Amino acid sequence: MPTTLRALASYPLCPIASFDLGRQVSNKLLFPCNLSHSLIKGSRIHKTYRLKAGFWESIKSGILSNNTTQVVEPPSTLPEEEEPLPEELVLIEKTEPDGTVEEIIFSSGGDVDVYDLQALCDKVGWPRRPLSKLAAALKNSYMVATLHSVRKSPGSDGNDQKKLIGLARATSDHAFNATIWDVLVDPSYQGQGLGKALVEKIIRALLQRDIGNISLFADSQVVDFYQNLGFEADPEGIKGMFWYPKF
Repeated sequence: MPTTLRALASYPLCPIASFDLGRQVSNKLLFPCNLSHSLIKGSRIHKTYRLKAGFWESIKSGILSNNTTQVVEPPSTLPEEEEPLPEELVLIEKTEPDGTVEEIIFSSGGDVDVYDLQALCDKVGWPRRPLSKLAAALKNSYMVATLHSVRKSPGSDGNDQKKLIGLARATSDHAFNATIWDVLVDPSYQGQGLGKALVEKIIRALLQRDIGNISLFADSQVVDFYQNLGFEADPEGIKGMFWYPKF
């Protein structure tokens, strides 16, 4: 029977810490809640956000229990920011003995080449999915976060080598709920906390958009990893339910 996770208390969103991440997709559905974070913006001003509603409360918000008609206010004519703002950040920089500089860059903006993503999925041993569906999944995601390795060799005159080494994405109703999908890191770059950085960045962006119910699916071998990030199994007795075609 699938289980769910929710955080019992607030946890700090830390800088990079070591871990090894296996395949993320599985039969465990995980949720975080009651999180208190210091959310860092470009100005480095810290703001704290705390989730105020439980899982079912936010799902049921706006629904009247006495079957009376609910008055829905017309949408505001003021422009609103629907998506998290693109962000780019150097997480790691190191210089090799030959003078080559490698940067690990986090980004939440820009396009992802589906062939690069397929190659990354191959490296972590995931089954191949149709490229057209990969492209559609990326296009329809609320947020896509990537990690790229950028290598700059001495005398290369701007001919940098850029390689996709990590990805995570989230889907959302843009109001209450979001689900994190496809967290993967190139095996040769695991153990440096990059998967943790991906998940934390997505959680921060979702909380900044006032989306507090965040779930994901995790294999049994990485449940501890996600619990350390504040996710909890079976919050309020909720069970993950799955429907599969029966052919």
